[in-house]
Order: sequence, then structure tokens, then C-alpha cells
Amino acid sequence: MAVTVSLVALFALVLFFLLRSKTLGYGSAFVAAAFGFFLASTGAAGPISQLTTAVIDAIQQIN
Repeated sequence: MAVTVSLVALFALVLFFLLRSKTLGYGSAFVAAAFGFFLASTGAAGPISQLTTAVIDAIQQIN
């Protein structure tokens, strides 16, 4: 759960800076956020979460 919250905060920060630099429009940001929200409620959420956890564990093993 702690990994999920920190990744959400990281993605929110990236989205904020993309909006601020006008690299990403408000419509595109809304679509990206809606896609993430609806993707989380599908069957793909479990494998995506497991993949993210595996990548984070592998990065920790490198250090």
C-alpha cells in the first residue's frame, strides 16, 4: 500500500508539472486520469500492481 500511495503522489507531481509547462493540455490530463481510474477497476489492475512491485523490488536489489 505504501508503494501505491507514493507512486500516486509521484504521478500526480509529474502531471502537475506537465500541465504547468503546457506540455499536456487539460483535456489530455483528464483523459489520462480517467483511463487510470477505470483501468484500476479492471482485471488488469492486479498484474500491473504485481509488475510494479517486482520492478521496485528489483531496483532495490541493485543498490
